[in-house]
Amino acid sequence: PSGGGKSTLCQLIPRFYDVSSGSISIDGQDIRDVTQRSIHENIGIVQQDVFLFADTILENIRYGKLDATDDEVYAAARLANADTFIRQLPDGYNTILTGDGANLSQGQRQLLAIARAAVADPPVLILDEATSSVDTRTEALIEKGMDQLMEGRTVFVIAHRLSTVRNANAIMVLEQGNIVERGDHDALLAQKGKYYQLYHGMFELS
Repeated sequence: PSGGGKSTLCQLIPRFYDVSSGSISIDGQDIRDVTQRSIHENIGIVQQDVFLFADTILENIRYGKLDATDDEVYAAARLANADTFIRQLPDGYNTILTGDGANLSQGQRQLLAIARAAVADPPVLILDEATSSVDTRTEALIEKGMDQLMEGRTVFVIAHRLSTVRNANAIMVLEQGNIVERGDHDALLAQKGKYYQLYHGMFELS
């Protein structure tokens, strides 16, 4: 549910701020014992609100990995399902974005954020409500891109739309900052608890 602590949890993992008690470890290593640069090189984030700057689409994607070649950028865009719409723009990858990408739709901005994460190729990925404000057709495109991006890495998916998480290895239901249920989709449905209620009321949530 809203306000359960999902986004807060995923801001703690890349150490946007520190935990007040307890600790967060990746591969058994406390994240406070490693550099911020190391954390950010190993954790990619696709957020609901995408920050784009006034430059070409090529450079906006390359921001995920500043030394990426043009070919790596094109490959990342194809993986994210962004290549088709980019090539249809008047100047393709050299199209200059205006104030925070205002000349693109929300779905197109989201695809660029996924491409940016793809070019960085991090072992850990956080997808924070990445499809919350797009239409169903665009969502299907984005989810296809995200499925390809998720392969072979550890991914945290924050979602209201439960269709986004039903294939996860472990689903955690948060309530007021606490994990109240944990398991895969079938196991949680069988419990007939909070997840079951959320799943059957999903149309109200999305």
